[in-house]
Amino acid sequence: MAGAVFCAVAGSSLALNGVFRGWAWLPAGLVTTGGVLAAGAFARSLRAPAAVVHLVQAAALACLLSTQFLRSHSLLGFIPVPDTVTALGPLLGRARDTLVGETAPVQPNAAIVLAACAGLGAVAILTEALAVSLQLPALSGTGILAVLVVPALVKPESAGPLGFAAGAAGFLLILACSQWYAGGTPGRPGLSAQRSLAGGQAGRAALTGTAALAVTVLLTAVVPGFTTGTFPQGSRFNPWGSATGLNPMIALGNDLREASGQSRMTYATDATTPLYLRAVTLDDFEGSVWQPTPRDDQRQLGVGRMGFDVLGPGQSGKTTTTRIDSGDFSSPWLPVPYAPVSVLGLDGKWTWDPETLSIKGEDTNSAGQNYLVRSVTPDLGPAALAAAADPPRSNLDRQFLALPPVPDIIKSTENSVAGGARTPYEKALAIQRFLRSGDFTYSEQAPVDGGYDGSGMDVIAKFLQAKSGYCVHFASTMAVMARLAGIPSRIAVGYAPGEPTGRTVPSEDGVKLTEYQVDSRDAHAWPELYFEGLGWVPFEPTPSRGAVPDYAVTDSPQRPGRTSADSLDPRQAPSGAAAAPSAKPTTPAAAAPAPAQPARGTDWLPAAAGLLLAGLLAAAPAASRAALRRRRSGRPGGAAPWDELTDLAADYGSPPLASETPRRFAGRLLRGAAGPQAATDAVAASPGMPGPAGAPAEAEAALGRLARRYEETAYGRPGPESGGADEARREEARRDLSAVRSALRGRAPLLQRVRAVVLPASIFSRWGAWLRHPLRRRRRGHTGHSGWHAR
Repeated sequence: MAGAVFCAVAGSSLALNGVFRGWAWLPAGLVTTGGVLAAGAFARSLRAPAAVVHLVQAAALACLLSTQFLRSHSLLGFIPVPDTVTALGPLLGRARDTLVGETAPVQPNAAIVLAACAGLGAVAILTEALAVSLQLPALSGTGILAVLVVPALVKPESAGPLGFAAGAAGFLLILACSQWYAGGTPGRPGLSAQRSLAGGQAGRAALTGTAALAVTVLLTAVVPGFTTGTFPQGSRFNPWGSATGLNPMIALGNDLREASGQSRMTYATDATTPLYLRAVTLDDFEGSVWQPTPRDDQRQLGVGRMGFDVLGPGQSGKTTTTRIDSGDFSSPWLPVPYAPVSVLGLDGKWTWDPETLSIKGEDTNSAGQNYLVRSVTPDLGPAALAAAADPPRSNLDRQFLALPPVPDIIKSTENSVAGGARTPYEKALAIQRFLRSGDFTYSEQAPVDGGYDGSGMDVIAKFLQAKSGYCVHFASTMAVMARLAGIPSRIAVGYAPGEPTGRTVPSEDGVKLTEYQVDSRDAHAWPELYFEGLGWVPFEPTPSRGAVPDYAVTDSPQRPGRTSADSLDPRQAPSGAAAAPSAKPTTPAAAAPAPAQPARGTDWLPAAAGLLLAGLLAAAPAASRAALRRRRSGRPGGAAPWDELTDLAADYGSPPLASETPRRFAGRLLRGAAGPQAATDAVAASPGMPGPAGAPAEAEAALGRLARRYEETAYGRPGPESGGADEARREEARRDLSAVRSALRGRAPLLQRVRAVVLPASIFSRWGAWLRHPLRRRRRGHTGHSGWHAR
């Protein structure tokens, strides 16, 4: 059983790939899960009580976490001590910052991997306790779902087939192991279980699996939330509060559009225009996700003076001083103006990448930092950019030109847009002009509604058809088309310039710095293209966001009311301009048609289908109870009516006890339903004899007849009956059950009466028994809760 639980938990944890970047976290998770279950199996082999087993497992979990993550603070390298708990605090704080400030996939630092291993170990203990200690193997799937729900909520592609299939296989192994012990003792399977293994369970398992698969497919199709509801594809579920950081790896369906605007960061600068604050540079595009290329061996420690010459030979530039108060923006990547040459006033250890000039914290993050940045802005003009026609230097990382297979529509579009241009600058301007033309609109909802808000190069292809999206689509499209044109490119993620606060901040040398404020709604992505001799040059292809640099301003047509620096944010809408452009894509006659949108008159269908399905699920217990009652009413003999009676008693809170005989149970139910009279007198009374004063004689007599017929069926000599007599007994049993039901309903409070109809306890008990022991079925012509004759 320990092996089965390990397969289930470890298998479902494979779905966490994509929540974490890469597989570096997996060995620690496997060691933790396997060690906890091995410790429990060892304790069980010594016949330890269940409580002791789980204490041993918890102790093993603590030791495993200590030896993997807190070895230097533990006794003998693995025994937790007070110093271990003290060292655990900062790790937990960093794990929380990662959860709050970053989005999937996150870099698997020690803190977040420790949290994941602790969670997997706890799930392993829970799953094993349900499967073995509590003997509820079917409910052990709760632990597996607890693992799968994390990637299902935070990854655009959900848990994925690998983790789901591996977790499901492990769950089936748990059920198979539980059947080995059904009807017997641990280590010695019961005879009934062995015989039942060949009793058609493969067919039942196939039927159950098919039904579950069908329900899953139907749910994703009709329940609001999978495409346009609470958690649309590409959105981010964050139970720890609003997003206060940037995702260092962006997919083409990304949460840069999901920000609430509650968090705020301010910066004061001596620049004449507001600045973009750049946090992280993404250059690795595998077709689905833009992410930074790992350069840990190249990163340099210390940002007080970054030994990097931003300006090329003979190039001039302007030095800018900026003071930034990051507020509660939490990210391992530090937002700074490009290109930084020194950063002062930071707390913690920070490193920087000479290739991208991105600054990253090693043991801290950007939250609560107040720092001074000196940056150099090269003088860039159309003439200098037009003259930069040489090919990229040979030692430039080839990652900036790498591309996965590109769809034909992207190639043909790039060729038609930039194929006639002669220099890299002309090609860049042509691509930006194409994307900022009146044919494209900024929309955060059009990709969701059009079905191209997922991952993959094909999203760019669909975006070029629909001509509507947000910054990630525009930046990705320009970066890919630039690489096709032979221009190295990357994507910068940070914040658009924001808006002035109206205040000034004095600098250390007495110069007044103009203050601006940026909130999470200003999160933005834009492309940077490399020009030999000039370095990396930012462009702005996204309409309604940011500002187009002076060297990239063209005479491209703009939509009415729009300027080159307009914004979707209503705070920055220019006078006379619409606060937000239409989300409906504009498709010219020559362009390919946009994906079909659902008719406005049918928008209610998914919600109605979801409500209908929810209603059917809510009515399932009552419908199952009614169907069972109808089946029993057509069966001859006294066993089926007696099973119906015991279920009826359970529905009204008086189920039969395992120690009761049929006669004693009838007497107890009679006393509860018909007042205080002796059970033996009631059973012995003739059908027509009235009961004591104040007691419903009809219910009393009905109970007596039902008990007597059951005893005759269970213990009497079998004998054939005529069809007429058999039908008469069935009709009499129906009348007796109706009389007892009326008596029980009459004495029950309102809430109990409603529950007996809507949520009958007998049905849930039957479902639970079926899930716990599907192989142990009754084989004597009927099923029920009584089972006296079977015993």
